[in-house]
Formats: sequence, structure tokens, C-alpha cells
Amino acid sequence: MKVSVSKFERTHSEIKQVFVTALEGFVPIDVTKALTAFLDFCYIARQDVLTDDSLDALDSALGRFHHHRKIFQEAGVRPTGFSLPRQHSLTHYHHHIKKFGAPNGLSSSITESKHISAVKKPWRQSRRYEALSQMLVINTRNDKLAAARIDFSSRGMLNGTCLSEALNKLQNTLEDVEDDTISTEDDLDLSTEDGQDLDADEEEDMTGAVDGPPTLSEVTLAQKRGKHRLVFHISEHF
Repeated sequence: MKVSVSKFERTHSEIKQVFVTALEGFVPIDVTKALTAFLDFCYIARQDVLTDDSLDALDSALGRFHHHRKIFQEAGVRPTGFSLPRQHSLTHYHHHIKKFGAPNGLSSSITESKHISAVKKPWRQSRRYEALSQMLVINTRNDKLAAARIDFSSRGMLNGTCLSEALNKLQNTLEDVEDDTISTEDDLDLSTEDGQDLDADEEEDMTGAVDGPPTLSEVTLAQKRGKHRLVFHISEHF
């Protein structure tokens, strides 16, 4: 069963609230005291603001934890002692908090989540043979895609869908056509002066003789039974 890091951290925090109460009476008293001191250290270190009194309480909780954890060595759980990197790092908290400030809930799950995205997933996407170079290429492409997404979002290029963008362009085109039509009608209205009708002027221009040299032409009508062919010479009327 796969459990996400965030869900595991949430479950772990909920367990810590009832951990000591659930174990009381079932384990030696020194085990309960060691776990209580360790949880006190954890809760103090996760505070947003740490003062000198808080650091003194932190050192006191750590001293009590080191004193009571000997029960695990005496019971044979850790017969060779405690050479654990995470427990050793607790001794450096006081110095680093004074130097860099409160950890403010810093957890190693941050590096675990980065390990998943930078190592585990690229490994699954590789050919599993000489995968290091493939993983580097995958991480590089993922970083470029993430940077491109940020750039496109800042430019507003990811707002809406392709269909909505096409509809917007179509609407803009229709509005431009409508504006051109209105401007053309306005030009026609302005060109008409003193109430003159443009159609009437065009009809007047189309009547009467047309300027230019005369031309000779003829029209031959359809032949009818019992009648002569009628040839009409237009030139006779000029």
C-alpha cells in the first residue's frame, strides 16, 4: 500500500498525541520517560519563536532523553549503543537555532518529496540501463516545462481553452465586419448632399445617347414559315 508523504506526516503527528498514553502500563517506566522527553524536545523545536528559556527547556528535554534511553541498551534492543545520525543531530539544534533561527516545523519529509520527483519518478521513466544520463535529461526537461508554464501563465496564455480562444477570435472578426459595414453606410449618407437620390442620378446617366463614334450593327430575327427574313438595321436609326 502506497501512502503519500503528507498523509504519513499527518498520521504521524496524530499518533504522537496519544503515543505515550497508549504505551503507559505496557512498557517499562523508563521507556515512557524516554519517549516523553523526546516528544517534549520535538514540540519545543517546532515552535515559531524560540527564546533563551525555550532553548534551556530544549536542552533539558534532550538531557532527560539521553538519560532514560539507556533502557533500550539494557534491554538488549541496542546492545552496542546509539550510533544513529538523527539522534546525534539533536545535539546540534541549540547551536544552529542560535545561528540560523527557529526551524519552524522543518521536516526531513521535504527532502523525501524532492527525492521522489527528482530520482524515483525519472528512474521509472528511464530504460533502467545506464539510467543516470536519462534521469538528468528528464529532470532538465521537467524544469524547462515548469519554467515555460510560469512564463505562459504570467502572459495570460493559459487562460481558458482552445475552443474559447477560437470563439473570441470569431466574435472579434464579426465585430470588425459590423464596424466596417456601419462606417460604409455613414460614408454613403455623407456623400448624399441636399437630399439628392444617388439611384436617380444613376438612372439619368444611363438614359439617352451614349457619347462616342457610331457603329454599324444588325439583328437577325428567327425565321418564320411563309414570311421573309426580317433584317433590322440599327444603323438606319442613327
